[in-house]
Parts: sequence; C-alpha cells; structure tokens
Amino acid sequence: MAGRFNAHPFGAARVDVPAIGQGTWYIDHGDRGKAIEALRRGLDLGMSHIDTAEMYGEAEPVVAEAIAGRRDEVFLVSKVLPSNASRRGAIAACERSLKRLGTDRLDCYLLHWRGASPLAETVAAFEQLVADGKIRSWGVSNFDADDLDELLEVAGEGRIACNQVLYHLRERAIEHAVIPWCEAHDVAVVAYSPFGHDDFPAANAAPGRVLAEVASAHGATPRKVALGFLTRRPSVFAIPKAATVAHAADNAAALHLKLSADDIARIDKAFPRGAKPRSLPML
Repeated sequence: MAGRFNAHPFGAARVDVPAIGQGTWYIDHGDRGKAIEALRRGLDLGMSHIDTAEMYGEAEPVVAEAIAGRRDEVFLVSKVLPSNASRRGAIAACERSLKRLGTDRLDCYLLHWRGASPLAETVAAFEQLVADGKIRSWGVSNFDADDLDELLEVAGEGRIACNQVLYHLRERAIEHAVIPWCEAHDVAVVAYSPFGHDDFPAANAAPGRVLAEVASAHGATPRKVALGFLTRRPSVFAIPKAATVAHAADNAAALHLKLSADDIARIDKAFPRGAKPRSLPML
C-alpha cells in the first residue's frame, strides 16, 4: 500500500512513498541499539519513509546510523524549527541536519510549525535548497486550512509536498478541513502520533472492543487496524514510531491490510470525528 508525494523536482511521475512510514520522536529516549535495529527492520519490511527533526534531540544521529549504507532506499524527511525558519536560518539548519544525518540530501524538508518568520522567507529558503540539490521537495507541519491558504498564495500550486499533522482515532479534527484542502491541492497528509500519546484505546472499553473485534477478524492487531483506518484514503500516510523490531514488524504489516467498508463504518462509529475545533490540535 503506497501513495504518492508531490515531490516536484521529479515532474509528473512524482514519488511513490509507502502509506506506513517510521517516526522518530522520542526514539533517542530508549535503548539506542534497539531503536536502530527497529528502523533497519522497518526498512527491510518496506517502510522506507523515515521522518525526523532537528527538535528531536539525538534522533537524527540515530537515523544516520540506521540508514548507513542504505541511503538510496530511504525517503528521508526532517524538519526545521520555526525559530530557524528565516531564509538564512532555514538553509543553515538544513545543512546542520544533513551533517547529523550523514547525507547530502533530504527527500523532503518541513517547517515544523508556523512561527514568526514570514512564510515568504521560509519558502524562498526551501526553494533555494531545492535548487542547490540539498532537498528534493518541501512541506509543512501543523498547518490548518487557513494557514495552507496563505502558504499557497506565497508558493503557488504544485510546490507543497505534504502537511504533517496530528491524527489518530481519538483526534480526527483534520478530516473537517485539512484533508479536503490537501486533496484539492494534491498535497499529501502525513499523520504523526497515529496511536495517540500513551492513550491507545484499551480492549476493555467499548471503542477498543470494536477495534479488537475487527482486528481478530483479520488476524491482525488493534494497532495494525488503527493504521489501516487512518490511511484508508490514498492521500493520507502515517509515521508510527517503533522502539523494537517486533513493533516495527507489526506496523509494517498494516501495509498489507485491506479493511472492508463495514470495518471502516464500525470504526468510524466507535471513534466519531466530533465537531470541527476552532484551531488545529498539535502536540
């Protein structure tokens, strides 16, 4: 199961990216060796999209070690902090990330969230990095639909590769406006924290039981089903973190899961998206 990123340097062909990738937030807080093994196992199983950020402490060096000798297999993404998102600052931050990652290029580079720097400056920096061959495409993170409208005015159609946003079963706010906006403008949606933040639904509660029943019918795990539900639309990708080889294997198995219309309806009812919030939630 794969979707396509609008990575504009590649023209009409664009870039195939697996629907399930690998996140690295907090990956440096546990056993480093196990984290590296998990990332490598994820690559073995087809999760070539690896996401990291300058904000994630030692995550970039962990990723560097995991992908050593395998760089060409990876769709590598990192992010610049808003405090570094001026034209000069974003270019310098990207160069630091490249050094920490042990590579000469990123496949996609994101503005982590909107800050004080004018979008025009950040976009100019990203386009310069594309021209210099240091990044192949660029996008944003934590942008609501109105932010995306402003960004589109600056960048124009066909330049924004993706918008990375919070999305899990209990947090479906992006379904109201963000996903429709991105689909209308050919922008990929990347779900971070797709299992929530230490609050994945337990099987002893009603919503969790539905998830467990669907999982049982497919010979799968509830987390695998959650990933399948979140990526049911071709425009949506997910980047769960895995700290162990076993977790990586379970995440990768979602690449091959096909939920039925009835499965999707049951999960949708158990985890309703709710009313549209005033502002986009983020972690």
